[in-house]
Amino acid sequence: TIESEGTILEKNREIHTLLEVRSIDLLKSTKEQNRLEHHTDRYHSEHLIIRRGQTFQMLIELSRAFNSKTDKLKLDLKLGNLPDVSKGTHVIVPLVEDLQDDCWEAKVVEQKGNKIKLSVNSPPTAAIGKYKFCVATSSPTGEAMSPYSPDNDIYMLFNPWCEDDSVYMDNEEERKEYVLNDMGLIYYGTDSQIGDRPWNFGQFDKGILPACLFLLERSGAPASGCGDPINVVRLLSAMINSPDDSGVLVGNWSGKYDDGTAPTFWSGSSDILRQYYENGGTPVRYGQCWVFSGVTTSVMRCLGIPTRSVTNFESAHDTDVSLTTDVYLDENYEPIEEYNQDSVWNFHVWNDCWMARPDLPAGMGGWQVVDATPQETSQGVFRCGPASVAAVRNGQVYLKHDTPFVFAEVNSDKVYWQRTADGTFTPVHIKKNAIGHCISTKAVGSDEREDITHLYKHAEDSEEERIAVETACQYGSKAGLYNISSANDVTIQITMDEEEPQLGADAKLLITVKNTSSELRTFSIHGQATVMYYTGVYKATVKKDQVPVELQPNEGERTQAIISLLIHIGLLLPINFEISLTSLVVNVCLFTSQPEGDAVVGKEMKATVVFRNPLKITLKNVKFRFEGLGLQSVREVSYG
Repeated sequence: TIESEGTILEKNREIHTLLEVRSIDLLKSTKEQNRLEHHTDRYHSEHLIIRRGQTFQMLIELSRAFNSKTDKLKLDLKLGNLPDVSKGTHVIVPLVEDLQDDCWEAKVVEQKGNKIKLSVNSPPTAAIGKYKFCVATSSPTGEAMSPYSPDNDIYMLFNPWCEDDSVYMDNEEERKEYVLNDMGLIYYGTDSQIGDRPWNFGQFDKGILPACLFLLERSGAPASGCGDPINVVRLLSAMINSPDDSGVLVGNWSGKYDDGTAPTFWSGSSDILRQYYENGGTPVRYGQCWVFSGVTTSVMRCLGIPTRSVTNFESAHDTDVSLTTDVYLDENYEPIEEYNQDSVWNFHVWNDCWMARPDLPAGMGGWQVVDATPQETSQGVFRCGPASVAAVRNGQVYLKHDTPFVFAEVNSDKVYWQRTADGTFTPVHIKKNAIGHCISTKAVGSDEREDITHLYKHAEDSEEERIAVETACQYGSKAGLYNISSANDVTIQITMDEEEPQLGADAKLLITVKNTSSELRTFSIHGQATVMYYTGVYKATVKKDQVPVELQPNEGERTQAIISLLIHIGLLLPINFEISLTSLVVNVCLFTSQPEGDAVVGKEMKATVVFRNPLKITLKNVKFRFEGLGLQSVREVSYG
């Protein structure tokens, strides 16, 4: 009897001994269950990286066996500088007997001696970011031990694999492309000469995830707002450029880059994001639209938002919210440069991000335009989007965010205004098919170019497309434009006599005019050839001409114009020619031979790189920049 009472006392003593956490294993290595199931095994990080709305496991070693009837254990997660339970940034996770969906909860799924295995669930609306984590225990009487904090943070990302996450994408091949693919192509040039630029997105590289979350912290937005992808992409659209918030990249279209890196030198995002993060938020010099887009793709994919880079050719920049691209002419049909603020870029690159839009009418979800290139301010900040592609297609420019600006980029009419005797302007010509051609992105699962123009606009000059344009313009600053009807019975067409010319050669243009009326028409053709940056910004006029024409009823006439294309090599890369409505770019080709020997991870490999100069002039001050997945750093070679 004495022995049995002693045993009972010993057991009671054990029950009332406070439960202590000795160690926590977050099962965070790239080969373990958490990383594999959450599709985060490719991140180069020592932290646990998980996606919201999905369970993850952890092992906890305790000071004694866990008794579910008497012991209490809870997880504690804190996000941001001012964690708050009411705002969802201070999360207390209780133990439950059965896991339910859509909430924070944990369940003991395995117990061996003094070790337990927990399955932890998070809601599909949880804020993303870096959570500080600890485990707290207490006795039935409420006496608590000091919380145990492992030397590790938990990174929470968006989850395109979770049906209840607003970034859910139901096609596995598209998820692989738009979330997991860390290499891609960005398109440039003109709609008649489309080139592609390989880009290393590098979203899984070491230090890139902390750099991306650093951007959200630098934005100053509360952590509680980081569960909404609409809010997150809008914040990041602002933070990837630098004019008003010391964001990642400084834009530069001047052609002078001596105090930084020329935009054309970048071939990936990792080096840019790493520089910004390691220098404490000092903007990196310099970027142009494809660089802004490449970095945006990297950041969004890193955080789990399906994203792609998109190139629009003949892309308009509307400066006065007219939703038209306006060209102002004087009484003699000469351009009035100080009035011509709108421009047409040979190409412009932005991003599509995939998400639901519960803040908009049904059908507006899916791809959303996000543009980090600083062009115009939105609510006082240089940013753009997210604008629903479906809304853009239908001219529903009254839907947020920045839909009017995007609509003008892809489907505005080009309107020519002439100054009258009283100083006012009247429209003299509307060109309908001038803006938004060959909208392009890399195809899913291949290096082919996919034309997605049909997603952004109905077929040109179709009834649906005209309704979209006129609907949009009702909300612009020139709302009455399409109430004016004017007949134009003289048509003009400009075509290239042969294939696209190269620098140093002549451009031969065929100009065809036709009088479709039953009366004599006397008029003049005013033409000029100008040098412009690819953004459509005027640089210089190289030729100007005026040809008087007299056409009999229903008569046509054809004439030829020849323009010599000569330009200083120092202006070659950032500048293109615009001849009437045709622009030219120079394509340079880089060829790499097969590697010499086998390519083995961790071992040196030799490869021969051959560069061919396609121009008829000598290139000077040549530099080669090498970047690729797995290379330790970007390498630059000065060739001379």
